[in-house]
Amino acid sequence: MTIQEFDAVAGRYDSTFTDTELGRELRQIVWRNLTAIVQPGARVLELNCGTGEDAVWLARNGVRVVATDGSPAMLEVASRKAAARGMHHMIEFEMLDLADPAWKRPDFDFDGALSDFGGLNCVWDLVPLACMLGRSVKPGGHLIVVVMGRWCAWEILWHLLHLQPRTAFRRLARRGAGVRVGSGRVRVWYPSLGSLRRILAPEFELRRFLGLGLLLPPPYLQDVVIRRRGLFRLLKRLERLLAERALVRCFADHLLLDFERTTVMPRDSR
Repeated sequence: MTIQEFDAVAGRYDSTFTDTELGRELRQIVWRNLTAIVQPGARVLELNCGTGEDAVWLARNGVRVVATDGSPAMLEVASRKAAARGMHHMIEFEMLDLADPAWKRPDFDFDGALSDFGGLNCVWDLVPLACMLGRSVKPGGHLIVVVMGRWCAWEILWHLLHLQPRTAFRRLARRGAGVRVGSGRVRVWYPSLGSLRRILAPEFELRRFLGLGLLLPPPYLQDVVIRRRGLFRLLKRLERLLAERALVRCFADHLLLDFERTTVMPRDSR
């Protein structure tokens, strides 16, 4: 059960990713892009908020946030973090299962929405969520999605070098891949960019995208470069230079996708 697995790792998620040097670098890239899109005074819906790091950052920048997650333990950690950092008055926390987004809020009037670091990869059928987002985000608002891509160069090369071809190409499996989360495993899917565009259309149109984790490794391989300080600094510089290069960005661990809400009526309102 996905929720149980994320409940189990909620207490140590920050120490294993958020507070690591790689985790901070990757999140800073996301934040730099959010700064140009989300303005102070906006109201944002966050999906799979995890331990609340993005919600707190948005709140500190004058954005009101409704932060949601399917894991009660993650929401508890996020709520404590917001209170400790003096941002609890700017953030509402609510349960929301992305696989079954039957949300009964009376207000669906958000200036934008955010899903960071692969939350959507844990959902097999994204159509119900796309319909909910179509109702939730105002025309002209932005949906920022950070998903794990299908062609991670680091993962493919690393596992091929270690004679593990099935792991190297696991992201291409139609039935998804079992990924270790703590002591358990979670089924993860890796939708193509084209399929995401089709699922979110016509309510959302893709405006731009960039690679995240193109030269920097996936978090589970971070020790390969973190201990080599010169290499890590070089990869960070190259990452920033190549993130939006059309020929290579699709080979990143994650893709940061910027969709804009169109004026088309939501599918279930017609």
